[in-house]
Amino acid sequence: MKYADTVRGEFVRRLNRFAAEVAVGGITEIAHVKNSGRLKELLVPGAEIILERPANLQRKTKYSVIAAKKNGAWVNVDSQAPNAVVHEALLAGRIPEISPVTHVKREVSWGGSRFDLYFEGGGRKGFIEVKGVTLEQDGVALFPDAPTERGAKHIRELAAAVQAGYAGIAFFLLQRNDCRAFSPHEQMDKPFAGALRQAAQAGVQIVAYDSVVTEDEIVIGKPVEVQLGK
Repeated sequence: MKYADTVRGEFVRRLNRFAAEVAVGGITEIAHVKNSGRLKELLVPGAEIILERPANLQRKTKYSVIAAKKNGAWVNVDSQAPNAVVHEALLAGRIPEISPVTHVKREVSWGGSRFDLYFEGGGRKGFIEVKGVTLEQDGVALFPDAPTERGAKHIRELAAAVQAGYAGIAFFLLQRNDCRAFSPHEQMDKPFAGALRQAAQAGVQIVAYDSVVTEDEIVIGKPVEVQLGK
């Protein structure tokens, strides 16, 4: 996924879930934060950030925060990016766990659910729920970074689709490339961690990949180990 127009800046402070004060070229601006998560370890005062200039010039804010530098490397924080990255990777055949695919469609409803991706190929038809992961602790990527009842609901819906005969895949895209493994964040959201383990036992495939992140792009990287715990 490529960003058309980006600029470096400095993070000043978070104003609310979707707005932050930033500095661009020494000028203070209010920027949109494209992620409702806490991001406390990334969006810290003085952090170097990447901002996107939106195509819509009528918008209230001139910039959106899309990445922050942590330990010398960029971490993408755009919550809209993971779906696009996984979609692109599927079409390019870069996810062996799911390939080959002959048909991919975004935002597909089934029953009372709406999944990020629907795919067909290799004799399978199924749904993929994509979750972006930004939090890292001791080399392990953790999701979520804030309690998410909605996230657990999505995982349970995948399990229901599997019971109905579809393939179901929970895909965790690490929006960084410095983690050796992925795990549900048990201390932050025990119900989500439990739902993910139950879904795996019910046949939902749990897949995690990291990303290659630059100042103006994020693309899928390599698979990482999934550690579901007990």
